[in-house]
Amino acid sequence: MSQQPFLRLDDVHKRYRLGETVVHALRGVSFDLQQGAFTALVGPSGSGKSTLLNLVGCLDEPDSGRVLLQGNDVSRLSDNERSRLRNQHIGFIFQSFNLVPVLDVYENVELPLLINPKVSAGERAERVLQAIRDVELEPQLRHLPDKLSGGQRQRVAIARALVTHPLLVVADEPTANLDSGTTHRLIDLLLELNDKRKVTFLFSTHDEKLMARVAHVLHLKDGALPS
Repeated sequence: MSQQPFLRLDDVHKRYRLGETVVHALRGVSFDLQQGAFTALVGPSGSGKSTLLNLVGCLDEPDSGRVLLQGNDVSRLSDNERSRLRNQHIGFIFQSFNLVPVLDVYENVELPLLINPKVSAGERAERVLQAIRDVELEPQLRHLPDKLSGGQRQRVAIARALVTHPLLVVADEPTANLDSGTTHRLIDLLLELNDKRKVTFLFSTHDEKLMARVAHVLHLKDGALPS
């Protein structure tokens, strides 16, 4: 019996209306990812990468087709069930970091756990400290974001994405705002966490340094994956 894919997109279409114009963001996209995959999504601006990541991250729904996570069609979930799935099982990393400027490193990483009633205060503290250790930011534990470098801020964002112990991490251009040396160190960290935690990573990128380190690349063009 073949193993059920961890993530499956089945003939996914997504359209947006801009004034009188209908934009076909995704045109029948289908692919499978196994658990623990480390996959780059590449393509020119406007090819549908962000739309696809939003669907995979349960931030949006397809017009037609299915997004299945561990065999479950996420579009059949209620809004509350999707919110719970996002909070407990999906981590997000954004190129703009999206850190809260008035919160320190510890508090930014802790944030996703504060809305999960199943995590006790003791477990929460343990998870936050471990996530910060994993990204080697213990000395900056109480620093505010404006006291951190770009690479350090992105590592805080990675720790925040991983603190919920997600099954899947979705990243939108995670190295776009970083210099070359910081990019390589960040890629090393992501690969190490992927190997150690078996988390599935799907990220969009234009970064050739990142593409060169990835075993699986999906090329998106005009909302489709050319065969």
